[in-house]
Amino acid sequence: MARLTQADLSDLNESFEERTPLELIHWAQEMFGTRLAALSSMQRAGCVVAHMLSQLESDIPILFVDTGVLFQETLETRDRIINEYNLNIVTLMPEKTMQEQTEELGVLYLSVEGQEKCCDMRKTQPLMQVADQYDALIGSLRRADGGQRANVPILAIDPAMNCLRVNILASLSKEEFQAYLKDNQVITNPLHQQGYPTIGCNRCTTPVMESEPNRAGRWRHLGPWSQYCGINPTDVTGKHAPSIDLPQDLVDRILGRETDFMI
Repeated sequence: MARLTQADLSDLNESFEERTPLELIHWAQEMFGTRLAALSSMQRAGCVVAHMLSQLESDIPILFVDTGVLFQETLETRDRIINEYNLNIVTLMPEKTMQEQTEELGVLYLSVEGQEKCCDMRKTQPLMQVADQYDALIGSLRRADGGQRANVPILAIDPAMNCLRVNILASLSKEEFQAYLKDNQVITNPLHQQGYPTIGCNRCTTPVMESEPNRAGRWRHLGPWSQYCGINPTDVTGKHAPSIDLPQDLVDRILGRETDFMI
């Protein structure tokens, strides 16, 4: 195995800035083959990724975490995308139901610390169940969303999953993103039209007024310090020099180099 750091990806990230999302998907397919999947929470950006994969008639699986407390509209959006885009969406779920979790631990999401634990149990841990199956995950984070995502790289290290995140929409502007949605009549979650710029679990997501930031409706009851769940590594601050361990030949191919093992 060989270590791959975020710093190692600097030159490659710079060269990828001019690539289109579809070109980035093709690169990821060629690089990772069957060790590649995509992520979607059935919000607008994830639906765009799903549409792009459908246009390529791709067999790349899409991982969807059903926390057990999602809005019905979110589940219906997933089902529409499966049926109309003919995609393989793999639904991952927590080990415990919300009822079982509450009986054991109480209502976690009413405190900042409890919310972090709840999000870990119901969102992150289900994804970790398949961590050993993939070397790369196609994501949908966009710099245009601002906040912690304003500087998200196209290629990002994911230490928890020990894989590479390929954020194919990272450099897409707000105007380009909206144009893609409109021009391709992308299936989207109807809650976006009902005052929800971003959508999570039904316990912790509320509509947002026009004068508020887009993420004001996420964990509103906990205050502005709780705006991310932690499932995306680039949303979490305080991690220094993140790295992952991948097969040496894969690291060499990613970085476009050959390693001489002769002494």
